[in-house]
Amino acid sequence: MVIKMKNIKIALPSLRDAKLRRNLSVETIRYRLDEKYKNIGKGKTYYIFTYGCQGNEADSEVMSGILEGVGYTLSDDPMNSDVVLLNTCAIRENAEQRIWGVLGQLKGKKRENPDMIIGICGCMPQEENATNKILQSYDFIDLVFGTHNRDHLPKLIYEAYLTKSKVVEVLSNEGTILEDAPKVRASKHKAWVNIMFGCDEFCTYCIVPYTRGRERSRSKEDIINEVKELVSLGYKEITLLGQNVNAYGKDLNADYTFGDLLYDLDKTGIERIRYTTSHPRDLDEKTMHAMKDCKSVMPHLHLPVQSGDNSILKIMNRKYTYEDYMAKITRLRELVPDIAITTDIIVGFPNETEEQFQNTMKLVRNAKFEGAYTFIYSPREGTPAAKMIDNVSMEEKKDRLYRLNELVNEGYKKGHERFLNQIVDVLVDGKSKNGEQMMCGYTPHLKLVHFKSNDLSLVGKTVKVKVTEAKTWFMIGELCEQ
Repeated sequence: MVIKMKNIKIALPSLRDAKLRRNLSVETIRYRLDEKYKNIGKGKTYYIFTYGCQGNEADSEVMSGILEGVGYTLSDDPMNSDVVLLNTCAIRENAEQRIWGVLGQLKGKKRENPDMIIGICGCMPQEENATNKILQSYDFIDLVFGTHNRDHLPKLIYEAYLTKSKVVEVLSNEGTILEDAPKVRASKHKAWVNIMFGCDEFCTYCIVPYTRGRERSRSKEDIINEVKELVSLGYKEITLLGQNVNAYGKDLNADYTFGDLLYDLDKTGIERIRYTTSHPRDLDEKTMHAMKDCKSVMPHLHLPVQSGDNSILKIMNRKYTYEDYMAKITRLRELVPDIAITTDIIVGFPNETEEQFQNTMKLVRNAKFEGAYTFIYSPREGTPAAKMIDNVSMEEKKDRLYRLNELVNEGYKKGHERFLNQIVDVLVDGKSKNGEQMMCGYTPHLKLVHFKSNDLSLVGKTVKVKVTEAKTWFMIGELCEQ
């Protein structure tokens, strides 16, 4: 939907348009900065609040690159920055509540500094109700844009400054692919690498297919070249990103799959490859064999199951059964015996019975997960599940979450205990928050390790650490002689 407001074109989100999936080729856009906007940020500062998934973190790195490309510098004080962006998440209601709280703090700062530009971007503006609330209740917000037009950021800021009016551009289309955009990466040794965008799964509880658009894969050449560049810059680890990385390549009509991509990226010289998120239905033999064959592909897999009950899985539109999931877990462990598997689980889905919940508990025990993100079901308006009558009380949902977390935490602990007294490789991230003169990093199995050291030259290096203690959430070790 497009309207006019104060002579500025305002594009509003449309759930109806977002639901469309046309059999059209996906446009790849090469980022080019219009000279008109080259210095609009000279002498000014910016700050980005990032909420939600790794995809949002990667998007924030792109927006940082774009902003610094037009002269802005990063501020360490969001409340006194010239441009403040909130890169939002829409997957659960509590994520939105956090954003309304930050906006409350920014309102006073905007009153003190009317020239401050406050913008909301990301997934939340793609929801009709959220954008309507922003427009009706937060008149001090200057800029609203979605997930499909990050490359328009200089133009949108310029219009906000020039007109002193609210600028809104939320495109409810199937999405494009943006290449060659500058990035300011948060780390000098670990990098996010998008391999695809969007989602075509349409799980009944999930708003992402409507906020992120259709599945669209980057070309293998662009991905491989990006990773080669990262290797040349000294990066040690990449995480491949997509709403469903296992679906990579299906939209390209080529005989080239995610497994093929892993084999090719293994040849680039990158030390560590991780990926998220995987859909169990699309996890295939080639991908599993790549995890076995490729030295750089780490022995950890995050494989969201959501429920262990077949009836609930069917209502969720997950397109697999308990038996299908367990068969893939078994096959993975045949090929990669020491693999660490983690997952996502939703409790309290509409009308979930105690018996159905116990089926989830059974799956957790049998799958031997070494960690899980667990959530109480959160209805998202516009999804089929939000229309379902729910007879499960919040009290019962909280009790189930408590019982589930007790079991999941046992898995966390056992996953750490299996490395006791072993020497593990740790890619050092920096100073630890677990104590003074401590540093930390992650093992190939994505286990957090804290060890005694204050040698900052170790950051970005892989060191040997002997594990001496196994806690629920992390391990403690001793640095071996390097």
